[in-house]
Amino acid sequence: MSEQRPHLFTPAFTLVFALTFLTFFAAFQLFPTVPLRLLELGASVEETGRFMSVFTAGSAVGALFTGPLGDRVGQRRVVVITALLFAICVGSYGLIQHRIWIYVLALPHGVVWSGLLTGTMATLGRVLPEDRRADGLTLYGLASPGGVIFGPMIGLAEFRHWGFGTVTWLLAGLFTVLALVALSLPKDRPNRERRSALQRPERMMIRPCSVLFVTALGYGALGTYTAQEALKLDFQPILGLPTASAFLTCMALGMVGMRIVMTRIGFGQEPVRLLPAMLGGAFLGLVLLAVLPGGVLRHILSALVYGAGYSMVHTLVNTYVLEVVHPERRGAAFGATLFSFDAGIGLGSFAIGMVIGHGSRAWGAIGYRAGWAVAALAAGLALPLAYRLTRIRK
Repeated sequence: MSEQRPHLFTPAFTLVFALTFLTFFAAFQLFPTVPLRLLELGASVEETGRFMSVFTAGSAVGALFTGPLGDRVGQRRVVVITALLFAICVGSYGLIQHRIWIYVLALPHGVVWSGLLTGTMATLGRVLPEDRRADGLTLYGLASPGGVIFGPMIGLAEFRHWGFGTVTWLLAGLFTVLALVALSLPKDRPNRERRSALQRPERMMIRPCSVLFVTALGYGALGTYTAQEALKLDFQPILGLPTASAFLTCMALGMVGMRIVMTRIGFGQEPVRLLPAMLGGAFLGLVLLAVLPGGVLRHILSALVYGAGYSMVHTLVNTYVLEVVHPERRGAAFGATLFSFDAGIGLGSFAIGMVIGHGSRAWGAIGYRAGWAVAALAAGLALPLAYRLTRIRK
C-alpha cells in the first residue's frame, strides 16, 4: 500500500489561511479608496498613484528589517504587533483632512504591512509538510485573491454610501480582531543565534527577487487606476452589481480559477519550470487591457486572463525559496522578496501614474490605455528572467 500523504488543512494551516484572507480583504478595501479620498482633497490623477508609491517604499525598506526581526524575536509576535499597528494606521486615515498627511502616514504604514506579510509567510513555512509545499502554497494562495474578490467591491460601496471615514474605522476594528486571532498561531521556537537587525540577502535570492521586481512594475498601478478608469468611463452595473471594481474582482476570480486547476493537474517535480508560462498569461492580460475596445467587458476579460497568469507567480517563486533557503533564515528571505516586489509596485505605480495623468490630459479617458501599454511592456521584461531561473533548476 502507498504511504498516505500528510494532510494540508491542519488547524495551524487553516489559521494562517484565515489571517491572510482577512488581511487582503481589509487592505483591498483601503487601496482603491485612498486615491479617491485624495481626489476629494484636491490631488491630481497622477498624484493619487503616489500613495501606493510611498506605501510600498515603506513596505520594501521595512521588509529588510521586519523579515530578520521575525527570525530573531518570533514570527507570531511580529504578526500580532503589526496587526495592531495596522489598525492604528488605517483608523488614522479617517481623521486626516489634508492630503500631505496621508502621504506622511503611508510610509510607516508600509513598514507595518511588511511585518505582517513576512511574519505570516515565514509562519506558513513552518506549518506546511515539506513534500507538499507546492500543493500547500497553491491552496494558501486562494486566501489573498479571495480577499481581493470581495474587498474592493465592499470598500467602494462603503465609500460611496458612508464616506471614507467609515471605511477606515471599520477596517481598524477588523485588524484589531485579526491581531487577537493571531494569538492562536503556533508558538515561536526559541532561537539563541545572535543576528544583526539587517541581514544581507543570500546570493541565491537575486534571481527570484529580480523576477518579482519586474513583475510588480506592471502590477503596481492596477489597484489605483483601474477603478478610476471605470469611474471616468461611467461603467454601468451588471445584474445590479457595481462594476467600478470589475478589474480587481475578476483578477481575483482568475487567480482562484487557475489555482483550482493547478490543484487538479499538479506541478510535477520542478514547479518553478511553470513560471514563464504563467508570466506569459499576465503579460497577455495587460496587452488586452491596453488594446481591446470597450469598457467593462474589456476590464472583465483582461482581468481574468491577467489573474490566471499572475496567480501562480508568487506560489512558484515562494516554493523555490522554501527549497533553497535554510528554515531559520526564511524571514530574511521573504523580507527580500517583499522588498523586491514592493519596490517594483512603488516604481510602477509612480511611473505608470505619470503616463496615465499626462495621457488623460491630452486624450481624455483613452489616456489610461497608454498606461496599460507601459504596464504590459514591463510585464514582458519578466519573461527572460523567469527562463534564466528555470535553467538554474534543471
